[in-house]
Amino acid sequence: MLAFALAGLVPLTLNAESPTDMYFGEALYYAHQGQYFEALERLDAEVSQHQGVDEPELDTLYRYIADAEFSLGDFELRYRMHHRAGRAIRAVLEGAVDETVRNDAAYRLAKIHFQKGQASDALAALDRIEGKIPEGIRDDIEFLRANILLASDRPGDAIAWLEALENSPRFGGFASYNLGVALLKDGQRTAAIEQLAKAGQREARTPDELAIRDKANLVLGSVLIETDLYAEARPYLNRVRLDGPFSNKALLSAGWASVSDENYERAVVPWSILADREVTDPATQEAMLALPFAYGKLDVHGRAAVYYGRALDAFGTEIDKLDRSIDSIREGKFLEALIREEIRRNQDWVIRLRSLPEAPETYYMLELLASHDFQTGLQNYLDLADLHRKLTSWKQGFDSFDEMVGIRRGHYEPLLPSVDEEFRALDSRIRLRTEQHRMLVKRKNDLLTTPRPEFLATREEQALLARLEVLDAALEDADEATARRYRQRIRRLRGSIFFTLQTEYHERLARFDAHLTELNDAMAILQAAYDEYVRTRQAATHSYEGYQDPLDGLRARVDQSITTVLRLMARQGRDLEVAAIEELTARRSRLANYRDKARFALADSYDRATQQQARSGELQ
Repeated sequence: MLAFALAGLVPLTLNAESPTDMYFGEALYYAHQGQYFEALERLDAEVSQHQGVDEPELDTLYRYIADAEFSLGDFELRYRMHHRAGRAIRAVLEGAVDETVRNDAAYRLAKIHFQKGQASDALAALDRIEGKIPEGIRDDIEFLRANILLASDRPGDAIAWLEALENSPRFGGFASYNLGVALLKDGQRTAAIEQLAKAGQREARTPDELAIRDKANLVLGSVLIETDLYAEARPYLNRVRLDGPFSNKALLSAGWASVSDENYERAVVPWSILADREVTDPATQEAMLALPFAYGKLDVHGRAAVYYGRALDAFGTEIDKLDRSIDSIREGKFLEALIREEIRRNQDWVIRLRSLPEAPETYYMLELLASHDFQTGLQNYLDLADLHRKLTSWKQGFDSFDEMVGIRRGHYEPLLPSVDEEFRALDSRIRLRTEQHRMLVKRKNDLLTTPRPEFLATREEQALLARLEVLDAALEDADEATARRYRQRIRRLRGSIFFTLQTEYHERLARFDAHLTELNDAMAILQAAYDEYVRTRQAATHSYEGYQDPLDGLRARVDQSITTVLRLMARQGRDLEVAAIEELTARRSRLANYRDKARFALADSYDRATQQQARSGELQ
């Protein structure tokens, strides 16, 4: 059986074999594809049906019900249904389950509390872990505990846990960086600098490890700049990859570090690289002003004026784009772009939003989209949009069910009257044969307790005995001599028949039993055919009767759910639009400020360039 580890869909084997319940297996299949709503939809229905059966031990899910309920909590957690997932996982913790499963559940519950900002409850859940811990989540538990301690402003307590994780294959790079942060927060500045320097030179294999290594170097460089150690900061800032996610901030900081040392020629190098990058990035915008500032300090006022002019044009263009973006958001186009299916199918869909020409508002939203609060709200909106699509699809599917029921009704209703008429005639014969069979069985049972040879007489013998009875009765009117002579012959014939019945009784009883056994088999076949017909007849009717009320009820529920979802989407979408407009408005204000500075700096640079040119002419 499978129960998924939280850090990845790595199955935790509880039983050696895969589940034989195909619905549970289907739910796991969808979970492996990351489609947790579909997995929940199927598994929740299967578990609910299992709980309603009369003999659950005969259900294929019976062997896996504990794992299925545990997986329900897991799927709910992955679908961010934290409240329901917490209840399911607490039920596992309180149930009679394997120690490894209970510890896994405690870890998941701790993660739920941590994601909800309930640090103390998260630590309490981790404290419930004892005994055997699943190997796949051992490091996850320690890393979660360290993060909870950091979030609880207890960096000193987190240090020991992070030190133990530095050699972890999965969390080594992250633990190394977090350890530097913990030391810095704990006031151990020297140790923090050494640790961040170590984290910034760790071997990295995955994109995440490369990114956290870059971040360690960036943070260390920023820390050194804050303490006026500009020369010491530059080597760490230079270690940040030029194609990494932190390269822009590193280039900007490297330039300011050089400026702080009054080394303007060195500052020009990173700022020249940065100024040619994506203009929507705040670091690039700052570099577009900083670069001509450095040229001005180098007395290259003509070039400074050129770059100030470029910055002024770029800022004006971007302000116009921001104005259009704000208007576009107010028209609802931002939300339309977010739920475009062809965009979201790609794992880098957030970045691809920038390529939509008809959605300029998404061009500036990467930083906002990456924030935790906005991501949470955005994911809620996307989930609501997906749910709305599913509900709409289900509502349309009800018409198909109506059509199916109508086809079945049209097929069976014309056939059933003639079938029922024939069956009624056949049913009377079946009932007669059943009653005859019952009487024969009773007679055999009676013969076993009270022997009655005459009951086993053949048809010919029965006819002879009846004929002898008639002859004996006819002798009532005969004279005495004749009656005595014929009655003696009748008694002799009757005695002969009874002698045969007596001597062949056991043999005849055995044959009777054998024939009755064969008849029992035939009657069983007859009864099975009869039952099969009754079931088929009922199934034919049930295939189109009794569906209308449930379908009407489901339609009403779906309509109500669609109304609720649309109301929640409108509310959530409004919150997203407000956040996006505030972000774009802040960017516009910053760009307007930059534009004003560029305008004045441009005029000043032109004046200085003109004066410099005039002095050069006088010298010539």
